[in-house]
Amino acid sequence: MSTIAENLERLEEAIAAACRAAGRSRAEIELMAVSKTYPAETMAEAAALGLTLFGENRVQEFAAKAPRAAELWTGAVPARPRVHLIGHLQSNKSARAAELFDGVDSVDSLRLAERLNDAAARLGKRLAVLLEVKLSAEETKTGLDPESKEAAELLERLPDLASLETRGVMTVAPWGVAEDETRACFRALRELRDRWAAAQPRLRFDVLSMGMSGDFALGIAEGATRIRIGTALFGKRAPYTGPPE
Repeated sequence: MSTIAENLERLEEAIAAACRAAGRSRAEIELMAVSKTYPAETMAEAAALGLTLFGENRVQEFAAKAPRAAELWTGAVPARPRVHLIGHLQSNKSARAAELFDGVDSVDSLRLAERLNDAAARLGKRLAVLLEVKLSAEETKTGLDPESKEAAELLERLPDLASLETRGVMTVAPWGVAEDETRACFRALRELRDRWAAAQPRLRFDVLSMGMSGDFALGIAEGATRIRIGTALFGKRAPYTGPPE
């Protein structure tokens, strides 16, 4: 058994345990394999193990490995896995992102949403998006301030952006804090999602993306429907050394 297969087996046991503790079904949780900095061959190995959703952080990094990934996937897996951008996206790269990815899980401005919508329309595709929400004070975190004018304007405009399929929200919990603080962050996202869904019935908010390798059990306890796992699946990653975004 390969290292990734062993890691996936342990990870599935941990996810199942977290679901039992939370009184939830494993079927409610979608596992996103965060493949940033790993080569196409690693993505292909994970896909062969049954993983169908991958997360990438950088447009240029995935653009470089996408052809090889597609080549390896062809004939090796029942259906081509979906790949979403989960890192911060500059609006000037929106056209390339719309072309490369099946979804963008880090929409954090009206300008970006409009550019992605225009790009997806030109491609004749409907692009899945999540709204990234910033719920910590860390300067390194990106995302919408949920109480801002920008967030209100974005929510009002999204139903008319026909080439975007709004699916839900995403956040990253603060680093190195106590479990109760992490849970409070995840709970705040769930409550925000519920408010936005009630206020915007034309939008879908079924995806609640929260929880990574170190805190996914807390995310599951607070209602996550998607967890983003990199290190626990692929091992400690090397720093990114490619071209800057």
